[in-house]
Amino acid sequence: MTGWWTVGEALERIDRRDPELCAFIEVWHARALERAHAVDRQLPLAGLPFAVKGPTGIRSYAARRLIAAGAVPVGSTAVPGPETYWQTWGRGAHGRTVNPYRADRTPGGSSAGSAVAVAAGLVPLATGSDGAGSVRIPAAWCGVFGLKTTRGLLPSPDRTGLATAGVLTRRVADARAYLRCVLDGYEEGPRVRAPVPATYSPDLGFARTDPAVEAVVRGAVDRLVAAGVVRPAAGAGSPLSLLDPREAWLAARGGAGLDVGAVREENDRRLDAYFARTPLLLTPVTPNRPHGHEGPGVDVYSTALTWAFNLSGHPAASLPAGFTPDGCPVGLQLVAARGADVSLLDIASAAEEALPVMRP
Repeated sequence: MTGWWTVGEALERIDRRDPELCAFIEVWHARALERAHAVDRQLPLAGLPFAVKGPTGIRSYAARRLIAAGAVPVGSTAVPGPETYWQTWGRGAHGRTVNPYRADRTPGGSSAGSAVAVAAGLVPLATGSDGAGSVRIPAAWCGVFGLKTTRGLLPSPDRTGLATAGVLTRRVADARAYLRCVLDGYEEGPRVRAPVPATYSPDLGFARTDPAVEAVVRGAVDRLVAAGVVRPAAGAGSPLSLLDPREAWLAARGGAGLDVGAVREENDRRLDAYFARTPLLLTPVTPNRPHGHEGPGVDVYSTALTWAFNLSGHPAASLPAGFTPDGCPVGLQLVAARGADVSLLDIASAAEEALPVMRP
């Protein structure tokens, strides 16, 4: 891990800043300090303070594995309230969760509090889960790193198969430490050699991407090419185009399961063909920038560029790409072949070094 702070320091930061940010539902002061005092210092994450997503996060598989590795849970983070259908904000103990860069905007969700807690420096790592973009969207809108793992890589209680375990961190190296501790049989393997062949799609063929968001992400991709991290895939031709997965995702979430007909089958076919020849796909994380707390607007889907990969099961990550002129963070989405989570972290780490984001 990259120089984390102590449990006591994390608790002090939460007490001082959370009344403004509203990132936490509960903070476990006494229990966290007790754990920190008793932890075996030989464990790989000994004394690392971390947060868990939502009121049930402490019972998740990932939380149990982190605790076994010596990490110390300090509290549970905000998730959306029951009165909103679009699920992109949170409600903490002190009120509505706010974006740490623009309090008038949502932090994204549903891992809202986890992203805010990491972005504001309250904890270095927080667990999340991602069923339509619930790790990647708040990571993008709060300017942190977020990883959605390959479907089936880690246990998930989601019977639809859409939601997979994820993590939000300040640095890619911290996400690697998370995966190393929670994944049985973790293997580094040979490091990915740069430049990595990739293609960039601003809209996956169907989304209406905000020009300001697209400009930030395209600029980040150009910098990765110039730095030798990625290169245009040979013979890539037109950017990858998918069918809009909205109805297929809604059907799967509604109980139809993942075998939901022609759209999903065709998108899987196109993605399988793509990753058979190209190891990396780059897109914006969201087609829009963070919206106000009243909602995204009619027929605006912040999930438009993320939920296809919940249906397909591919690992995907959000890496900070920069800011729009009005100060909204933007994320670059990196998608890899199923099971290539470790390689995806290799690429993201190299990309992180090439994209030093100037924060307002």
